[in-house]
Amino acid sequence: MSRTAREVVFVDGVRTPFGKAGPKGIYHETRADDLVIKSIRELLRRNPGLDPAKVDEVAVAATTQIGDQGLTLGRTAGILAGLPTTVPGFSIDRMCAGAMTAVTTTAGGIAFGAYDVVVAGGVEHMGRHPMGEGVDPNPRFVSEKLVDESAMFMGMTAENLHDRFPHLTKERADAYAVRSQEKAAKAYANGRIQQDLVPIAVRRTTAVDSGSAAGPVGEIGWGLATADEPMRPDTTLEQLAGLKTPFRPHGRVTAGNAAGLNDGATAALLAAEDVARELDLPVKMRLVSYAFAGVEPEVMGIGPIPATEKALAKAGLGIGDIGLFEVNEAFAVQVLSLLDHYGIADDDPRVNQYGGAIAFGHPLASSGVRLMNQLARQFEEQPHVRYGITTMCVGFGMGGTVIWENPNFDGSGK
Repeated sequence: MSRTAREVVFVDGVRTPFGKAGPKGIYHETRADDLVIKSIRELLRRNPGLDPAKVDEVAVAATTQIGDQGLTLGRTAGILAGLPTTVPGFSIDRMCAGAMTAVTTTAGGIAFGAYDVVVAGGVEHMGRHPMGEGVDPNPRFVSEKLVDESAMFMGMTAENLHDRFPHLTKERADAYAVRSQEKAAKAYANGRIQQDLVPIAVRRTTAVDSGSAAGPVGEIGWGLATADEPMRPDTTLEQLAGLKTPFRPHGRVTAGNAAGLNDGATAALLAAEDVARELDLPVKMRLVSYAFAGVEPEVMGIGPIPATEKALAKAGLGIGDIGLFEVNEAFAVQVLSLLDHYGIADDDPRVNQYGGAIAFGHPLASSGVRLMNQLARQFEEQPHVRYGITTMCVGFGMGGTVIWENPNFDGSGK
């Protein structure tokens, strides 16, 4: 029996504002699964023509799948979000590319005909669950010299990347980071980001004077998270030059030219294009191809290079056909290595037009859909662009790239 693959489209995507991980962060007292639940509910609210019973699958990624990020999160979050119990769900893990893999995995099911409509996304609450919590790496990795010990620490892999490409200097990384902050601030000022954010009610406990010898007591208050907490729009090169290099003495990776530790969630609706048209759902992007690739774990930041090469080859495209790039900014040097490989300038206007993770934050498994949200918004504004990519490096030596086509393309450019 022969089958013809169906066209897969990105219908809609939302995310929570991203917060800083830790006791001072906005989500310190908010459950990880509640962030996902709010995102799924917002997708349904924004697309009232979609009968929730028509959702065929819920795939939710998390890197640390324990506690409130465990228990087959796609299934439990779907039920708590109000989807019928007939809608199945599952969890997925590809570290930083978790949400991206949730999208590509379910997209394959749509293309094959197993699904018509799916929800895919990710969450990471790095305040509740620091990266590596509960992990027990096999000692053979180091004892048998399968990998260098630095492969276990993402910041060290970024330092290794600087070593491998010494012309990608700290000064270039810092300059890139400043531009990311500036572009993110401009995107906020122009209302480009807020449209896809889900406001989250947050509970905070603050210490107040009890008026007695017993000392301060906790007072519970409520607030509303409506914007990304990590942004530092006033960042300057001079400030970044003076920051500590925590991963290596006299190193080049700092808190200023890397994404921080963050909390947040994302969710997207994908569908077969014919089904989306039938249900009168928006078609924001059309999936062209995708690829994942492995690299040496010690320099995991170069992962987007072979992944992009594979995805381009599968699509029959060249890098010159790509009009917009959404590259996850785990570290500035990682983005620079991709641009350098393809001869793209550090400040090329096609790259991360709204800024990136250095400004917004990078809650690991959730970030893939943030990239897609931003690319979809740019497609709407730029009908002369036909193709764009979302790409990211992945812990322990991988990269992932998805190529998308602009359904609004008017033929006036590449």
